[in-house]
Amino acid sequence: MPTSHDAPLIPATSAAIPIPSAARQLPVHIRWMIRRDMPSVLAIEQECFEFPWYEDDFVRCLRQRNCIGMVAEASERVVGFMIYELHKHRLHVLNFAVQEQFRRRGVGSQMAKKLIAKLSHDRRSRVMLEVRETNLSAQLFFRSLGFRAVSVLRDYYEDTPEDAYVMQYRYAASPAATIEERPRRLAG
Repeated sequence: MPTSHDAPLIPATSAAIPIPSAARQLPVHIRWMIRRDMPSVLAIEQECFEFPWYEDDFVRCLRQRNCIGMVAEASERVVGFMIYELHKHRLHVLNFAVQEQFRRRGVGSQMAKKLIAKLSHDRRSRVMLEVRETNLSAQLFFRSLGFRAVSVLRDYYEDTPEDAYVMQYRYAASPAATIEERPRRLAG
């Protein structure tokens, strides 16, 4: 049975998720996580979660063939990270966090959009994740990006009797791409 740190959580700070203005948007570089990022990732994890992953949890997860870690970097400083699994038809987010002082500046949105950009009609067509029922902040954040709650996992966490909402983002081709992909018939 999963523990509390098996679901991507954004600590609840307020019910409303304001959209960052262009002036507050922090441009980040999103890249593969490497070993030397681990101290920064662990510090963010400790800051963000009541039941954080330990270094062994990250290492065990990232050693799996289908598991990927990415970090968001601003001015050569790791300010956020995400861990996700590649499956045949979906991406499954296992952990997702942004350092407290960089929240509400578009870092999480840029990371989520990086994942969403990996989707396609032919291959992986959805992103899935679990969010604690009490983590309204994370629910609203992911909903603002187009994720929808699709089911409830009862007593999902080992540390509490709390439920988790399964949230999903489904790939949708843009209308322009759909028109271009249609075969054109010529008269005659």
